Amino acid sequence: QLQLVESGGGLVQPGGSLRLSCAASGFTLDYYTIGWFRQAPGKEREGVSCFSSSDGSTNYADSVKGRFTISKDNAKNTVYLQMNSLKPEDTAVYYCAARTGRSLSSWYNCLNGAMNYWGKGTLVTVSS
Repeated sequence: QLQLVESGGGLVQPGGSLRLSCAASGFTLDYYTIGWFRQAPGKEREGVSCFSSSDGSTNYADSVKGRFTISKDNAKNTVYLQMNSLKPEDTAVYYCAARTGRSLSSWYNCLNGAMNYWGKGTLVTVSS
């Protein structure tokens, strides 16, 4: 079946780095729009980043611009989120997600969090 499995979460000190991975199975990510989302304790889910498989365009939430980078490895069918200069406010469960298609419509759906497939999440805790 179609699956997205996140990994790489854990405990890191402020200023540290983590790289999250999201391995897809049952479908090819290159045919999808992909994104990362997060939900902090007591808060609503928010978008972190979207990646267009059509042209490689990326989008980042203002809170993570300059610190986080989304990327995709087609050979491994895996999406990554490189997180640098982590702050305590980055603490959250991070989810990868995919939306069918590579069109602008799919792109905007990602920006709005309207995704077809979701991983179960990986917890990132930033604390000293």
